[in-house]
Amino acid sequence: PMLLVVVLLLNFLALGTSRVRAVINASAAQGVVLGALTLLVHSSINLEVVLIAAAAVLVKGLLIPAMLLKALRGAVIRREVEPLVGFVPSLLLCAVTTGGALVFSSTLPLAPQHAGSLMVPTSLATVLAGFLVLTTRRKAVTQVVGYLMLENGIYLMGLMLLEAMPLMIEVGVLLDLLVGIFVMAII
Repeated sequence: PMLLVVVLLLNFLALGTSRVRAVINASAAQGVVLGALTLLVHSSINLEVVLIAAAAVLVKGLLIPAMLLKALRGAVIRREVEPLVGFVPSLLLCAVTTGGALVFSSTLPLAPQHAGSLMVPTSLATVLAGFLVLTTRRKAVTQVVGYLMLENGIYLMGLMLLEAMPLMIEVGVLLDLLVGIFVMAII
C-alpha cells in the first residue's frame, strides 16, 4: 500500500511543478515503482513476473525518460510557462479526481482479493492525472509524459490481472514502445 501512495504523490508532483525535468523524473520514478509493484503484488514470483517487472523498470523508468531528457536538451525547454490550466487548479483537479476514484472504486463489484485494495483507485487516479497532464500542458514533451502516466495507470490496473491475462500486461509494455516512437518524433 505504501508504494501505491508513492504513485499517487508522484501524480501530484507531475501536475504541480512547472519544471519539465521534474515531470520527467516523476514519471521515471513512477515506472520504477510500478516495476517493484509487479513483484510485490503476486504471491508466487516466477520467471514471467520477473521479466515483466524488469521490462517495466527498463522501459518506463530508464529508456523512455532518458529519451525524453535528450529531447528536452535538444529543445532547450526548462519550464512549462503557460499551461492551459494553472498549476494550483491542476493540483485541485487531481485531488478531486483522486477522491472520485476512491469513491467510484468502492462501488465496483471487485473480486474479494481486490475489494479492499488501493490498486483500483490508484490506477484510476493515475489514468486521470495522466489525462490532465496530457490535455492541460502545452509542451509536447510534457504531453508525452502525460500519455506515459496515463499508460502507467492502465499498467497498474493490469497488474491485478497478470495471472489471468498475462498477454494484457505484455501489450501494456508495447504501449510504452508507442511512447518511445512519440519521443523519437519529437527529437
